[in-house]
Amino acid sequence: MIRRLFAHLSEWLDDQPAEPPAERYVVHGMPVRVINTRPDIRTDRVLERLSAALDLIARYAPRRYRRLPHDVSGFVVQRFACRGAFFPASRECLVELTFTVNPRHELPEIAASIVHEATHARVARMCRTRAPGQGAREERLCRRAELELGLALPDGAVVVQRAQASLALADEQVAPDVDWAEAARRVAEADGRAHGRG
Repeated sequence: MIRRLFAHLSEWLDDQPAEPPAERYVVHGMPVRVINTRPDIRTDRVLERLSAALDLIARYAPRRYRRLPHDVSGFVVQRFACRGAFFPASRECLVELTFTVNPRHELPEIAASIVHEATHARVARMCRTRAPGQGAREERLCRRAELELGLALPDGAVVVQRAQASLALADEQVAPDVDWAEAARRVAEADGRAHGRG
């Protein structure tokens, strides 16, 4: 049974496209790893938009910008099942690859995602353990940080609207349980369709 499981796992891994090595950069004095698995996305455009989003935070939320290097060790930009994430083990802030360059998403949205994840990072740094059931409370704290940024930005209406809508949700909706395996499968399926493989 175990041998069959490993054989199936090995076959599945062999079928997965090889992930390109991470490219390393420095943006706003912070390390950035870009894992660009999409040939239709230019890495220089990713870095340009990331830098512009950080410019907004520096200008309109200078206190949060100054804390960023203390809260996160750097950024990683790659395909993922959501706009952003904070990885506690590496203390990196993820900014999703396609979200970063999608022209339908404005720079304030990217900046808000960074502020949101940096707030998770700050909570993780300040509170070494998290009590059960605190997910919704922490998520609301992050959404309030987004709202604060959106209100400060001259063109932050989209950020304000999204943050307010999220803050109005019930606890189980504001911090839902996510099936990350299913989310990753959907991302791979979408990428396959984008490249004519599905």
